[in-house]
Amino acid sequence: MTLHQTIELELYKKERIQASNKRELIIELLKTDLDFHNNKSIFGTHKIHSFPAKFPPQLPSIFIDYLTEVNEKVLDPMMGSGTTLIESIKKDRNAIGVDLDPLAILMGKVKTHKYDRKVLSVIGKRVLKKAYHLFEKDSDYVRNIYQNLFDQKSKKFIEYWFAQETILELTALISTINHVENKSIRDFLKIVFSSTIITKTGGVSLALDLAHTRPHKAKKVLNQDNKVLYEKDLSGYSLKRQKILTKKLRSAFDLFKIKLRENIQVVFNQMNNSAIIIEGDAQNLPLESESIDLIVTSPPYASNAIDYMRAHKFSLVWFGYDIDQLSGIRSEYIGGESTSQFVFDQMPSIVQAKINALKKLDTKKAQVLHRYFTEINKVLKEMHRVLKNDSVAILVVGNSNLKGLNTELQKCLPDIGKQIGFDIPAIGIRNLDRNKRMMPAGFEIDDSSQIENRMHVEYVIPFYKH
Repeated sequence: MTLHQTIELELYKKERIQASNKRELIIELLKTDLDFHNNKSIFGTHKIHSFPAKFPPQLPSIFIDYLTEVNEKVLDPMMGSGTTLIESIKKDRNAIGVDLDPLAILMGKVKTHKYDRKVLSVIGKRVLKKAYHLFEKDSDYVRNIYQNLFDQKSKKFIEYWFAQETILELTALISTINHVENKSIRDFLKIVFSSTIITKTGGVSLALDLAHTRPHKAKKVLNQDNKVLYEKDLSGYSLKRQKILTKKLRSAFDLFKIKLRENIQVVFNQMNNSAIIIEGDAQNLPLESESIDLIVTSPPYASNAIDYMRAHKFSLVWFGYDIDQLSGIRSEYIGGESTSQFVFDQMPSIVQAKINALKKLDTKKAQVLHRYFTEINKVLKEMHRVLKNDSVAILVVGNSNLKGLNTELQKCLPDIGKQIGFDIPAIGIRNLDRNKRMMPAGFEIDDSSQIENRMHVEYVIPFYKH
């Protein structure tokens, strides 16, 4: 712990004399401002790559500061963009991240790796130059590479969502990146590549917004020379709406160059502690019992309210994952909608009442919600197993609206946790800054949208193992 952190912690303890134990300290921490609206949330390594609905770094940071010591282990079993891991490393803790999403795994490895920025610059510029030369001088060869890289279903997806010129640019880039020998540098360049595609504005794809639950394709597309590549009938739209639905494509090479420079500037180039990144399921953690000092994580929304794979496959398909394979991975995500042959756990009273209420409205949705709570039950059991005594798992959760019924996770998850043996000292509330949280929303406020009506508040729930 740095001198500044030590002084800060001691002052905090003196000011909060009533926090005589960790449970009381947790309660006091939850009383602080958890919105962080006046704080910059996109800085340093956090700037690498867009990711929907990631929480601000200050949120895990405050719990890491006050609930752990230097070299202790901090776990995020559903790590997503890796925010908890980055903050743990910065504070000299040992970070462990687990996720099923291949892009999250790749992102976590890059964000928590120590790089030589000069080496990244030299190799990155060399890759860009070679790819551009390949595209300019031998487009037939690039087309042949493209034809051999993908199966028919993957090609159909790519050719629907990317213009032909962009496909050739991206093919030249990814084929050149794949020949980089050093794996950690190759991973970094893949993240740069991915960040040219997955942005809130859809990057170099034909999607208007890859933060949306279901990506929307532009109605009118202009190439880099302002020539119309294709255009749907826009006569029924206002001029303002026509402009929103029109997209001008950027050069993948130009955007790659920008992202390369930006990402090189913020990668870790010195670090005392490390991160362990594990491709795995939070329901079955490959970790020893009572080995973790703190968990900070944010579980998925119920019923795939934010469908990460819908956006991530725009990049993952270029990394060798075919569409069927990605669909299979998606089906394993917590909060999925498939319930055939699923074995449901028995739920405590508050949770079961919520499932029964939804069943009156929609039997299928009730099964989906029951699956979600069953999966969360398994996750919480694993958290309880790996946590040391007198330690806590902080879950940041948001509600979904299923058939007009609020899932009320702030009531249901504590009910599950108490059945497992957790104590819930208090519950914190944070109001979302939707722009910073990169939430799925339409171009204009839609009062009829269930997503937009629910995703404004999150609950910070501590599961204390005593």
